[in-house]
Amino acid sequence: MLPKIAAPVYDLTLPISKQNIKFRPYLVREQKILMIAAQSDENVFIKDNIKQIIKNCCLSDINIDDLSSLDIEYFFLNLRARSIGEIVEAKYRCENKVGVDEDGDDIVCRNLMPVNIDLLSINVKFNDDFTDIVQLTDKVGIKLKYPNFSVLEKVNSEKNVVDKTLNAIIECIDYIFDEDNFYYAKETPKKELIDFIESLNVDQFKKIEEFFNNLPKLREEVNITCDKCGFEHKIVLEGIENFLA
Repeated sequence: MLPKIAAPVYDLTLPISKQNIKFRPYLVREQKILMIAAQSDENVFIKDNIKQIIKNCCLSDINIDDLSSLDIEYFFLNLRARSIGEIVEAKYRCENKVGVDEDGDDIVCRNLMPVNIDLLSINVKFNDDFTDIVQLTDKVGIKLKYPNFSVLEKVNSEKNVVDKTLNAIIECIDYIFDEDNFYYAKETPKKELIDFIESLNVDQFKKIEEFFNNLPKLREEVNITCDKCGFEHKIVLEGIENFLA
């Protein structure tokens, strides 16, 4: 029988659920899954394969489908760093205007600038005013939760933008409360939740939208000076796709 090579085990605390998990780096079998996913243009297919890789490599007893999308992204970012290297080498093109040609058209630098991104230095950015409690009136409020992976898959299957927005909100309701009671979404018929959201006025609905606009996210700012024209760039990277070049 051939010898087995032991893989190292790493610890990670997820930013939203605060669960502490153990995982191993992904192996050649998972690398093959990732390579197939990278060749696809279908977002759902890519996410399904990322989820499968995480399931393979996670050594803790957790339900991947219950994790928030941010926990999934943060997990995979660290998994990638521990598997094939902490540094991602990327290139960005300088689009700085350096002059005007004889026809009056802009001359753009277009120099390719190498950028190294340390994946383990990337943290989740929380807005200072972020809260999951939305006070709709003096007496009535709503407690929202970060969308999990399965919710995003379900919502993204909706073709109608209005339905997609409404369903995203409904799926993210933890409970509604007033002075006397808590009304948990899991115990409330969906029709009643829809009626409640549709009965809000515009200002109240905007308060709920602010929750989604201010959701924590993977975010990193990279400052780089073009070695051709000298222009100083601030490159803002958001979302997992920007860190997995």
